[in-house]
Order: sequence, then structure tokens, then C-alpha cells
Amino acid sequence: MGTLDDDIRRHLEAAAASGELQSAPSYGKPLVRPEGWEETPDEFRQAFKILKDAGFAPPEVALFHERARLRHLIEGAPTAAEKSSLMRQLSELEQKIALRLEALRASGSL
Repeated sequence: MGTLDDDIRRHLEAAAASGELQSAPSYGKPLVRPEGWEETPDEFRQAFKILKDAGFAPPEVALFHERARLRHLIEGAPTAAEKSSLMRQLSELEQKIALRLEALRASGSL
């Protein structure tokens, strides 16, 4: 009896031999990272992706998306005043995210 990795290898080899892999639209192309992937802490990425694929996204995902949106707006801010306001909003959001993640770690939810 093989390991799970052995089973996966066998299935991939069979799919490659039958041409099934080559017929996939993404075959031979780099994986497309979901929106917000880079902004999500490493320890949450896979779990959040699984939840998203299942149709459920924890509230923290919305916070990460908002953080990415604010960062994008900061890059294109036309005035120093607007940039300063957006940076203040980003700072407050990052504090909120840090507190939320710390609460999850403290509760053992991570």
C-alpha cells in the first residue's frame, strides 16, 4: 500500500499518459494566483482558498481585500492630502487586522 503522494503520482502519470492533462486549458502555464493571495499571510493562504472554493470566506478575507484596495489607491493618489488620508485608513485597517489575527492565535483557532 503506497502513500498518498504515491497515489497522487500514479494518477498524474495516468492522466499524462492518456493526454488528459494536456487538454486542460491551463496546461503548461503558471498557476493563476487568486485575488488577494499576496496580501494574505502565508499561514492563512491555503485555508482561506479552501474556504473560498467551498463558497465561504471568513471575514478576514474581506479585510485583506480592503487592504489591497487601499494600497492600490495610495499608489494612484493624485494629491498628497488624499494619499495621507488613505495611508491613515490603511494604518487603521492594518491595526484591526493585526488585532484580529492575534485574537485568532490566542484562541487557538490558528
